[in-house]
Order: sequence, then structure tokens, then C-alpha cells
Amino acid sequence: MNLAFLGMAAALGLSATGSAFGAGFAGMASVGAWKKCYASGKPAPFIMIAFSGAPLTQTIYGFLLMNFINSANCDAGMALGVGIFGGLAIGMSALFQGKAAAASADALGATGKGTANYFIVIGIVETVALFTLVFSLLLLNS
Repeated sequence: MNLAFLGMAAALGLSATGSAFGAGFAGMASVGAWKKCYASGKPAPFIMIAFSGAPLTQTIYGFLLMNFINSANCDAGMALGVGIFGGLAIGMSALFQGKAAAASADALGATGKGTANYFIVIGIVETVALFTLVFSLLLLNS
């Protein structure tokens, strides 16, 4: 068995798991915020769809990391380590991005204000996944 293949699976699987949890949390909060808006006769902000979908990009980063591991010229242990720890970091970014997006949906639904600020916070959490992807690529090519 080639450990590099386990690293590839871990990179995609762990990042996608985080995306699923994050999108689930954000989606549930968006639905709840819409319900509150409808119940109080306020318009329901459609932009909450973007909050709900924000954690999905980390699955793409996991896929890219998987491909970088596949094409890297490194030993199997390095590939396994980068896949596990890189995938875990990307997945945790997605999970907490979903939590930030859930809080954003709740706040936007209650106030109707602050959309740009909420997206900035969501973007900051996204940056962790981007840094992880880039630094993992540098590590694979070292």
C-alpha cells in the first residue's frame, strides 16, 4: 500500500468534511434567520446564500492539495503527513468559517446591516485555508 495515496485521500476527505459541517451550520442559521424575517414581515436577505456556501471552497482547496501531493516528488511519509495535517487545517477552517457565517446570518437577519463586515470576517477565516494550501505546496516541493 502506498502511503501517499492515504495522504491524498486525507487531504480531500478532511477538507470536504469540514466544508460539509461548515455549510451545514451556516445553512441552518440562514434558514432560521429567514424564518425570523418572514415572521416579522421583514424582507429576507438573499445574500445569506453566500454565507451558507462560503465553506464549500475549502473542498476545492483539498482537491488541489490532493493533486499537488499526487504530482509531488517526495517520499510517502511526507505525502501522508501533508495530506493529514493540511487536510485537517483546511477542514477546520471550513468548519469555523461556517460558524462565523452562521453568526453573520443571524446578525444580518436581525439587523439588516453589516453585510460587508460579515464577509470580511468570513474572508479572514478563509485565509487560513489558503495559507495552508500554499505552505503545504511549498513543503511538498522543498
